[in-house]
Amino acid sequence: MNHGVEFRNITKRYGTDPSGPLAVKGVSFEVKKGTLTTILGPSGCGKTTVLRMIAGLESPTSGQIIMDGKNVTTLGPADRNVSMMFQSYALFPHMNVVENVMYGLKMSGVAKDEARARASDALKNVGLVGYNERLPSELSGGQQQRVALARALILEPAVLLFDEPLSNLDARLRREMREEIRTLQQRLGLTVAYVTHDQSEALAVSDLIIVMNDGLIAQSGSPQDMYERPESEFVAGFMGEAMLFPGTANTDGSVRLGPLEITPKQRVNAGAVKVAVRPEAWQINRDGAGVSGKLVKSSYLGSFFEYTFETVLGSIFVVSPDLTNVLPLGAQIGLALADHGVSVVRVA
Repeated sequence: MNHGVEFRNITKRYGTDPSGPLAVKGVSFEVKKGTLTTILGPSGCGKTTVLRMIAGLESPTSGQIIMDGKNVTTLGPADRNVSMMFQSYALFPHMNVVENVMYGLKMSGVAKDEARARASDALKNVGLVGYNERLPSELSGGQQQRVALARALILEPAVLLFDEPLSNLDARLRREMREEIRTLQQRLGLTVAYVTHDQSEALAVSDLIIVMNDGLIAQSGSPQDMYERPESEFVAGFMGEAMLFPGTANTDGSVRLGPLEITPKQRVNAGAVKVAVRPEAWQINRDGAGVSGKLVKSSYLGSFFEYTFETVLGSIFVVSPDLTNVLPLGAQIGLALADHGVSVVRVA
């Protein structure tokens, strides 16, 4: 069996009213063993409900949950061999680091000395050698998260679950910890289901991304698929900062976007379409070739400039890595499109 977790047509309705709205509406997906699958989506889309159903903290209204070939739909958390790492870390403030990590083993009946030794090994795994006797209040946010991660790993779960694990950290720590989680997952061959609303986080850590919207799966695929080949307006807009423009698909397979003509990576039917363009896909031509534009806003962000141009297509947001030839406000330029960062999606 190649699947750590399999959802088969799962629905979830809160409350007892059979006519009440569904929070999850017939979702099916697979999390393969030894991979990290991220469930991504806006607030209220059903992603945390899905994670809680994997953990056994919520029961589905209908459908089946399979883990390693076994139907666990009606089993509680203790019978599923899963560990869940919460957003708040949930460390015991009165226990030191090693006591927090060994707590689950002690509750499972493991002898104290063995539990302590295994906890020390788990702390080494997450880079916390020498922190055994410290209290959670003496640790930084990143260190507290590592303790919570060690506590989850020590139980050797078949599936490790993360619920928005980095949302309480600053930007630098978020980057460090997502790298730490990904490295640890790959080194130990862990099966991980990871929930977040942060697109860049999902792109950085995932083997597979499942984008949810309004209780349904909008699209799933590799990070590259999701960013470069979105299948709908929602996914194109949610995965990054794509702007959507109305276009026309021709019978020869080309697509007209204002004065520009593009060749989509996949064949589309003739008629009205939407063209999703990433900010980094626009090429600035000082000779005016392409879509004529006037620079109305400029922001310096260290390693790149953000420009906003007024054009016949409307306002266009552009990210430029050119730090030498900086455009002055009011500059008249042309905008063309690169081969990357452009996709044609279904009209909703």
